[in-house]
Amino acid sequence: TSNYYICAFFRMMKLKLTKFVDNISGLQIYQLSRFIVFLIISIVFTKTHLSSAEIGKWEMFLFIAGMLSFFWVTGIIQALLPLYHRNRTYRKMGDTGAGKSPEIFNAFLLLTFFSLLTFVLGHSVKGSISVFHLSGNIPFMNLLLLYLLLSSPVCLIEYIYLLNNRSYRIIQYGFYTFSAQLILVIAPILAGKDIIWSVYGLLVITGVRWIWLIVLLKRYTAPEFSWKFMKEHLYLGAPLIITSLISGSAQYIDGVIISTVYRDPAMFAWFRYGAKEFPLVLLLANGLSNAMLPEFATRAKMKDSLVKLKLKSKRLMHLLFPVTMVIMLFTRWLYPRLFAPEFHKSAGVFLVYSLLIIPRLVFPQTIVIGRKKTRITLIAALIEIGLNIPLSLLMIKWGYGIVGVALATFIVYCISKIFLAGYVWVKMKIKPTEYIPLKLFIIYSILTAVVFILVDRGIIDIR
Repeated sequence: TSNYYICAFFRMMKLKLTKFVDNISGLQIYQLSRFIVFLIISIVFTKTHLSSAEIGKWEMFLFIAGMLSFFWVTGIIQALLPLYHRNRTYRKMGDTGAGKSPEIFNAFLLLTFFSLLTFVLGHSVKGSISVFHLSGNIPFMNLLLLYLLLSSPVCLIEYIYLLNNRSYRIIQYGFYTFSAQLILVIAPILAGKDIIWSVYGLLVITGVRWIWLIVLLKRYTAPEFSWKFMKEHLYLGAPLIITSLISGSAQYIDGVIISTVYRDPAMFAWFRYGAKEFPLVLLLANGLSNAMLPEFATRAKMKDSLVKLKLKSKRLMHLLFPVTMVIMLFTRWLYPRLFAPEFHKSAGVFLVYSLLIIPRLVFPQTIVIGRKKTRITLIAALIEIGLNIPLSLLMIKWGYGIVGVALATFIVYCISKIFLAGYVWVKMKIKPTEYIPLKLFIIYSILTAVVFILVDRGIIDIR
């Protein structure tokens, strides 16, 4: 009897999730959960026996892992989404029985290949790389390479659920694994152990995710190797990989500049703690963009997809702009209390990163990638990288310090979005008003800029 009621409870929860959560919101909730877990870990670390330098090692571990993998993981997955059931290789909708997908299986092989390549290259050069000007002293280098080998392919899990319209499973998967990750990472520190034990905990949960991935591959994919599809995938994905490397590398370039100029792990930790976009903005915007990519894969759904993108953007603006402005008002009060007094230097960096909500909530890149015009995103990325490095160095030279590096990132990101919106308008004949609630966007952007100026100049000072 008890088993019956337990099963009934879970069936009811599944029905409720299915009713109120779609693919877009499921992916958004998952990505937000990931950020929240890492934020809790960051807060806990600053309240324990760990020094700023030790926290800096943990941040450097995550920083290098992300820097070496984010671009090709993003490119491969973003290319998969519009190709799924819409490619030249598998013209019959890519099904080989029981609805199983060879596209996902081949995407997994590509992710695994790039993971192995990064692992091997990392081992071959690990003795000649330096951080904080300490030659060959990358924090936990062997563990870092193992983490890179394991963690990159498991990024496919949430997108397997998305492509199979299992939005409620995305949330369940995120809840179980992120809860376990939180426990495995912070428990050793609370027990007085060294930071390396948190790295071990991260590796354990990554291993669990690998097992989960294998189960999903058996359930949803057809193990059919296709070099033809891989070539098609890479043809579309190569510009996205390079684009992600260039455009998405802004935060990593910023980190490299800070570690090179200041040569201080504590300064690096202060910058990293501040160089975080407001999570709701980054994660909900990226979740919307990625989830909408399959919608733009066919011309027949273009008009409806533009209307849907505009409506979803409007809802995000009504939610995210007001929340961001409130957070900006309390940033200088919040940072020393949320982390530690010496992290007050991070508040100024976070204020600038909060402004990234303005370009984030405009989605020309979703249309461009969805229509498989990936080389245009590459051009936009080249514009970003061409401006970001010299502008960051100039900002430091002009006395803006670590805040100036963040300001340079904001400027070049705005320029990139303007370029993409211009392309969509001029070449694809899609006006900004067709997918952007323009008046609402302008009003919110001006209000956010005003709040930033008032807080930055100290006219409003809540401490």
